[in-house]
Amino acid sequence: MANSQSLLEQIAAAQVTAKALEDRISEALKLMDGSLGTDAQVKELRRATKALELAAVDIFSIFEARMQHHFKRGPFSRKLKALLLESKQPDLADRLHKYYLAVNVLKHGKGTSYRELLNSPNSLFDVKSPQAANSEEVEPPVSLVDVTAPGFFDGLTTTIVDAYHFLEEK
Repeated sequence: MANSQSLLEQIAAAQVTAKALEDRISEALKLMDGSLGTDAQVKELRRATKALELAAVDIFSIFEARMQHHFKRGPFSRKLKALLLESKQPDLADRLHKYYLAVNVLKHGKGTSYRELLNSPNSLFDVKSPQAANSEEVEPPVSLVDVTAPGFFDGLTTTIVDAYHFLEEK
């Protein structure tokens, strides 16, 4: 994604990429039809899933980098969450925080963000146990956060766009 694109253009491009990856995942699952699939099918499924995870990390990182100027210093997501709560936007603050945690888990694996996600109610996306995430028999293959679940990427980008508009209107 070129730096000359606006954040909203980058988000739109990421959504197109994510849709193509979701279609590849769906097609691979159809071909496997509930079976374990061939090595080639499993590899394709894993490649598409990993690419979708990377797209989620990338778009959230771009959002943080492009919007950091709204705060003098310090952790962007924490400061944005506090500002949203102060501005009586608890739903957006909660969604943003959960996606922030999910992206941290995608980047770093088990740790503080993972434990916080496991211990908080979450209806936005699926958080997997370490055993389920590492299972070779899970189809589609997932990490600790299931980016292949319907609506994950759309929810992420909707949340980012909502936060973008909130910051730009401040």
